Amino acid sequence: MAFFEGNNMTGGYGKGPDIINSCSVNVDRGEIVSILGPNGAGKSTAMKAMLGLLNLKSGSVIINGKDISSLSPQDRVKEGISFVPQTKNVFAGMTVEENLEMGAFLINEDYKKVIDEIYDLFPILLEKKSQLVGELSGGQRQQVALGRALMIKPSVLMLDEPTAGVSPIVMDELFDHIVKVKRTNVAILMVEQNAKQALSISDRGYVLVTGENRYSGTGEELLNDQRVRSSFLGG
Repeated sequence: MAFFEGNNMTGGYGKGPDIINSCSVNVDRGEIVSILGPNGAGKSTAMKAMLGLLNLKSGSVIINGKDISSLSPQDRVKEGISFVPQTKNVFAGMTVEENLEMGAFLINEDYKKVIDEIYDLFPILLEKKSQLVGELSGGQRQQVALGRALMIKPSVLMLDEPTAGVSPIVMDELFDHIVKVKRTNVAILMVEQNAKQALSISDRGYVLVTGENRYSGTGEELLNDQRVRSSFLGG
């Protein structure tokens, strides 16, 4: 049994059609798992289902052996799940440190100590701590979003397209930071369009097509699978 599991999930938004069908995804602590696939495959929907942002018609979501399928997104966050959306994931009119403080709403301990740990993980944020986030580069803003998500000391970190809209150099830097977060024993579930790069840092991956699991395996297996390469990796 994995630490965080979405099992045989079927559902969609409101009364619309099902977007995911019997979709299963899981991730262990200290592991990076990528969800890949073409546009409209249901990648983000699968992750949002695990966060509780849509109602499942069938299937279950389990964290550390506990069924949380009926919990609200807020209560799932209290179980240790942190989510970084693709857009609107920082407060541009606030400083870096104020953004991190906003992420401390569930912390009982001294959050200044946790902020220091975030600065150790992302040194550029310490350098820019008094700067407005809206003045930062795209890659730096993403580090703020990651840092804020880590303020609750989550056991699971969910990332929706963390490298969207950044340059290849910044993308590599962000992936390096994600690997550093993994080493703190966090379970990382990531939806990513840059499939080759994502698989290169992933322990495992899932390829979804029309809301269903099509391929799964280690990052290396999927990178070397000719069917996956020809269909999704451009050769």
